[in-house]
Amino acid sequence: MALTTANEDQVSKEIETQTAKIPSVVFLGAALLAMGVSAALKCSKGRDDKDALFIGQWAAPFLLLGIYNKIVKTEGHD
Repeated sequence: MALTTANEDQVSKEIETQTAKIPSVVFLGAALLAMGVSAALKCSKGRDDKDALFIGQWAAPFLLLGIYNKIVKTEGHD
């Protein structure tokens, strides 16, 4: 059951078509990897915390992309 909206353009449809091909576990893995790298950088001595905080903030966008991916797969695209 695809949601129909009048303002879908060709670019949006192509992005959703390509995004639907990516397995959902990729986004979860990327989020977990970002958290692990962030924790490793935070624990390492001699490094600035800015790097750890910067990479740690990547987890939320990866998880949001995974949610978008799941919605596109379940609801379909035009």
